[in-house]
Amino acid sequence: MTKRGRCLCGRTGWEFEGAITWACYCHCDDCRRNCAAPVVAWLGVPVRNFRWLGDAPKTLESSKGVKRHFCETCGSPMGFEAEHYPGGMHLYAASLENPEDFEPTFHVNYESKLPWLQMNDDLPKYEGTLLNAPDDLRDYGSQ
Repeated sequence: MTKRGRCLCGRTGWEFEGAITWACYCHCDDCRRNCAAPVVAWLGVPVRNFRWLGDAPKTLESSKGVKRHFCETCGSPMGFEAEHYPGGMHLYAASLENPEDFEPTFHVNYESKLPWLQMNDDLPKYEGTLLNAPDDLRDYGSQ
């Protein structure tokens, strides 16, 4: 099945084939500041099943080995790649064509959750990054 997403203005989009590797909420400061949001919803897909559509995104190396992709026209955050997540493309769930179909399965960086944000779910909550989650949640090679 093909899933697609796009930026606010529609000039930059993406699509991927196959299954989502993982889906989560991230509470880290970098994600919050990048999106000006109290929490960010992510999905991970194997980069080999992914491609950009329309205008190529602008890319910022926000720290060594970390690339953040965004629409050059409207500035919408679109994706994230990092050397420490080889083979993976992380996509903002809110950019999905049908974001209502997104089903997160865990939280990362939960220790950074803003105290005024109330999230009353029973999902697993991991301290630190996705690297602290079980290996099978970030194995892009087997998808």
